[in-house]
Amino acid sequence: MAQTSEVLRVAGRDALTGEHLERWIVDGRFRLEPVAGAVTVADDAWLLPGLVDAHNHVGIAPGLGVTIEQARAFARADAAAGTTLIREVGSPLDTHPLDDDPGGPRFIRSGKHIARPKRYLRDYGVDLDDPDDLAAEVAVQAAAGDGWVKLVGDWIDRDVGDLAPLWTRTQLDAAVVAAHGAGARITAHVFGHDALPDLIAAGVDCIEHGTGLTADLIDEMVRRDIALVPTMIQLENFPEIADGADRFPDYQANMRRLYARSGEVMAAAREAGVRIFAGTDAGGFIEHGRIVDEVDALAAMGMSSTAALDAASAGARRWLGVGVFDDGDRADVLVLDADPRVDLSTLRRPREIICGGIAISG
Repeated sequence: MAQTSEVLRVAGRDALTGEHLERWIVDGRFRLEPVAGAVTVADDAWLLPGLVDAHNHVGIAPGLGVTIEQARAFARADAAAGTTLIREVGSPLDTHPLDDDPGGPRFIRSGKHIARPKRYLRDYGVDLDDPDDLAAEVAVQAAAGDGWVKLVGDWIDRDVGDLAPLWTRTQLDAAVVAAHGAGARITAHVFGHDALPDLIAAGVDCIEHGTGLTADLIDEMVRRDIALVPTMIQLENFPEIADGADRFPDYQANMRRLYARSGEVMAAAREAGVRIFAGTDAGGFIEHGRIVDEVDALAAMGMSSTAALDAASAGARRWLGVGVFDDGDRADVLVLDADPRVDLSTLRRPREIICGGIAISG
């Protein structure tokens, strides 16, 4: 990573609005007023707010046992692809030491996954023997994170032989109250349908994946302003997951059915007005540094180029409570040679990526 901590200046057009934009960067923050001696990075570029990966796990890799230095390498791979902000939705590793990494992405974390014994991937998170302890554990993970908590909403139940909910409505109601009382938002991993009605009725703030959504649940998400992070490139692994599940034919068939209708489901959510944000699910099956693939997938799902860009930049930043281009905001910006609304592949050829005020080679 080529880096500089000089005072910088960027100017050009906002890549989401086309309006003229000029900013100075001092100590990693945007400034609206001119700063003497600034080094001009660009005078005529298209400027896009730094990309956001809203579903990422730098503390997870196949086989687990990730060290902080491995996690740092994963985060840098994401940054090199333009990701300047990561919502880390569950990690067995405490990645807070990465907050001091110059030129690294900013993190917003949800602590560890909260699941039940044998109802999620082994050693990924906290397994509660007593599901009635959910609210108390939510409070613990809220304190460990940066404003989010992550539940495993459904997973294969070997006794049932298919996806099934992990929690009752009463337990979820208490969990949401605990999260919101701690000043955190709560999100849930859900592949199938059966867990969704109670999660949505309990008032979670976000659904991850969401392939089991139906029209009535989509309408309720809109009414409650519950966001969706569909992880489109992760959904492409559903057929492989199904192929490896011969012991559970009902689960196998369900995963194939969920995959077959996933495009229809996501298009329906978009058309209904559900707020959708980009997340790769990097870590595990998905390699880091694939945020542009997710933007492409959102556009292929039917989003306009502008909406797909917004879902991975300014819109996602505002949803997460993070600034964009205002005075004092962290300086995260992609400097592009052409309008990405016309050609999304421009994201793959940035002139420069500025991450936390530090210019890194794209």
